[in-house]
Amino acid sequence: MKRFYKAVTVAVEGSGFRVMLDGRGLRTVGGAPQIVPTAPLAEAMAAEWSGQGEEIDPARFVFRDLADYAIDVVTPGKAAVVDELIPYAETDTLCYRAEPDEALGIRQRAVWDPLLTAAEARWDIRFVRVAGIMHRPQPEETVARLREDLATRDGFTLAAVKNTASLAASLVLGLMAVEPGADVDALWDAANLEEDWQVELWGKDAEAQDRRARRHAAFAAAAKFAVLARV
Repeated sequence: MKRFYKAVTVAVEGSGFRVMLDGRGLRTVGGAPQIVPTAPLAEAMAAEWSGQGEEIDPARFVFRDLADYAIDVVTPGKAAVVDELIPYAETDTLCYRAEPDEALGIRQRAVWDPLLTAAEARWDIRFVRVAGIMHRPQPEETVARLREDLATRDGFTLAAVKNTASLAASLVLGLMAVEPGADVDALWDAANLEEDWQVELWGKDAEAQDRRARRHAAFAAAAKFAVLARV
C-alpha cells in the first residue's frame, strides 16, 4: 500500500490520546476509536506512521498492533485473556531444570533461582522446582494469587504480558519484563538459557539466531509498550 497521508499528529481525546493522519483520528482494526492512555504511547505510535516510506510496511506497526489488540480484544475480554495466561504459570519454564548435578542444571539454578525467589517474595507464593520435563502442578494458592494479580491489570498491560509471557514461556518473566526499569535483555537471556546452552555446545545456526533476534525484538517491544502505556 502506498503512503496516503502527509501530516501525523497526536490529539487529546477524552481522557486519552489519539494519532491523527491529516487531522483524522485513527481507528482500530475492529473499528473502535484508537485512543490510548498516555501521550508517550501515542507519540511512539505516531512515530511508526511518520517513519513509513512511500510504501507502507505493516510489519513496522508494532505498537499500533498491540494497541489494537488491547482495545479490541483484551479490554472487553479480560477474563478470557487471563485464562490464556495462567498456563504460563502452571508450566513456567523457570521451574523445569536439568538434574541438579548436571552442568546445565547448575547454570539454570544460578540464573533462574534468583528470579523465582524474587517472584515468590513479591507475590507471597511458592513455586515447585522440577528436575526433568515431567509436569508437576504448582500449588493452587500460587496459581490463584497470580490470577488475582492479572485480573487487576489494565488491558494495555495485559496485551503486553500476553506477548512477553508467550515468547518467554514464563509468566514470571513476562510480568517482570513489563515493570519500569526491568532489564529486558537479561530476562530474555534467562528465557533462552537452554537454547544458548545448546549453541555453546554445538555452535550457532544462522536461521535459529535470526529467529531468536526477531523474538527478542518482539519481547522488548511488548515490554516497552507496557511501560509507555502506564498512566
